[in-house]
Amino acid sequence: MSDGELVFIGCYTSEAGGRGDGITVTRRDPRTGELSAPRLVATTPSPSFLARHPRLPVLYAAGELAEGRVTAWAIAADGDLTLLGEQPTGGEHPCHLAVTADGRHLVTANYGSGSVSVHPLDLLGVPGERTDLRQHSGSGPVEDRQEGPHAHMATPDPDGDRVWVVDLGVDGLFPYRLDPDSGRLEPPPAPFHVRPGTGPRHLARGDGRLYLVGELDGSITGYDAATDGTLSERGRARTSDADGPVQPSEIGLGADGRFGYVANRGPDTIAVFALQATSGIPALVGEVPSGGVWPRHFSIMPSIDPGGSEFLYVANERSDTVITFRIDPETGIPAPGGPVLELGTPTCVLRA
Repeated sequence: MSDGELVFIGCYTSEAGGRGDGITVTRRDPRTGELSAPRLVATTPSPSFLARHPRLPVLYAAGELAEGRVTAWAIAADGDLTLLGEQPTGGEHPCHLAVTADGRHLVTANYGSGSVSVHPLDLLGVPGERTDLRQHSGSGPVEDRQEGPHAHMATPDPDGDRVWVVDLGVDGLFPYRLDPDSGRLEPPPAPFHVRPGTGPRHLARGDGRLYLVGELDGSITGYDAATDGTLSERGRARTSDADGPVQPSEIGLGADGRFGYVANRGPDTIAVFALQATSGIPALVGEVPSGGVWPRHFSIMPSIDPGGSEFLYVANERSDTVITFRIDPETGIPAPGGPVLELGTPTCVLRA
């Protein structure tokens, strides 16, 4: 499959107790969804999350280490990576990063220390010295997970200058504003606090709403999002019908916004929610096995088939597999198909 789309997969390495070697690349057939055999392209410690520059062929990784760092590589046509540079984040164990829509800054969530960092990007996409580091404070009621702040996601709006930071440790969402010239974050008057013990992990956007998964209480919540960053809760549901502990990880929306998807660690499932345009209430419509153990991340990618179905690629961290699903465009339910990729401790799947 020499002419398919590039897909990069980050894997935990031995520094984080993983079995991977760094970043691998595969090619995706956009008609069948099939992934080619993975090939190692960067030996780097624990690249737990990956991001792509919006315009340049540059890949970024969060190195989830005690002394956190971000690293940038130039992407060649065959998927090879050439190191461009790296910078310390100023925080511990970064677990998420993203590039602003204008391509000028990289924002990173430092889980271990509960902070968010900003790095400017030059014309080639190379990160420079940090321009800001915002430290959160506080705690939550779940003593073994919320003893202090734990920033878990930093995601810029697709337009505008707001950066949402999700903090699991303090049950908070921080709608910062990023000054594009100084690279500094303007904090909100106060964070938006969700229900105590939610442990918010990741969010997804759609039709003026935010959908948030709670890692600690196994929830998905829909919010109306005003232009000033104010949130109003519209509906809430459990992310799984399974018995026993449930720890949701990733959340994503289909292209048309009718369905939302949540990966559930514990029962090891992918849950499908109908997202009602008028009410904003997420309603569980199906739940299928993830095809492995401990689904940490997934990515939804389009098909070029006339039927318009999408594909969902699930990184099952503890079974060392990436599983391909085809989503039924009518029901939203994913069904497995295609070969299973075997690679050590996958944590993130990114379409390049």
